[in-house]
Amino acid sequence: MSDSESFEIQGRTVTIPAVVRDASSGTAMYMVDAAAAQKLVPDAFEVVEAAPGQTQLTLVIVDYRDNDLGDYDEVGIVFFVRPAGRPEAEMGSYIYKLPVNQGFTCEAGFRIWGFPKTVEEIEFRYADASATCKLTMDGRHVLTLTVPRGGDGSTPDSAAVGYTMIEGIAHQNEFIRGGSGEQTIPGGEGVTLELGDHPIADELRSLGVESAAPLLSNWSEHMRGSFGKSEKL
Repeated sequence: MSDSESFEIQGRTVTIPAVVRDASSGTAMYMVDAAAAQKLVPDAFEVVEAAPGQTQLTLVIVDYRDNDLGDYDEVGIVFFVRPAGRPEAEMGSYIYKLPVNQGFTCEAGFRIWGFPKTVEEIEFRYADASATCKLTMDGRHVLTLTVPRGGDGSTPDSAAVGYTMIEGIAHQNEFIRGGSGEQTIPGGEGVTLELGDHPIADELRSLGVESAAPLLSNWSEHMRGSFGKSEKL
């Protein structure tokens, strides 16, 4: 990866950090079998056990409205990991799949940070008290996730770590996130998840998320943040 602070993507310049000024995001977190999850994670990383033999999987839906990478929708399948053999290292997110519905952000995210983005069909629907996101890939239904919407909480800007692979080499990414109009609800109240017939849906089904109640859900009506440098581990 270049040490440059800017990248030319499809004739446009992306300057790092790339800033998210406004988006809505929802999550649903599940406990899944750690050994099964590890099979979906590169050998460079180890999933973090939140309980003996179990790790956390988070489904993320994001409706980006004002973002250096454009106005687009996104779905993420995320595990929490550390670099393999480094128990002292900071826990961070590893994104297993990251479908988006715009080509520019797909190329930028992959080239700059190693995000596993692909261009797919994503549909958001809003109701007063909920948000629903449907993901379709290769003409086949992957998932439809509904999470409760609302809240008046806020989160100050805080730094976090993400881990990715770029050209087969493990990298660490820095990002900052904050938000307002937020709520976190323990348990599965108001969350519904429908899995389709796509192979990724089958992977999620094999992890047990379709039949399990989420640990929690979260909604941020106005999420903000930035994506900084990506550096080799």
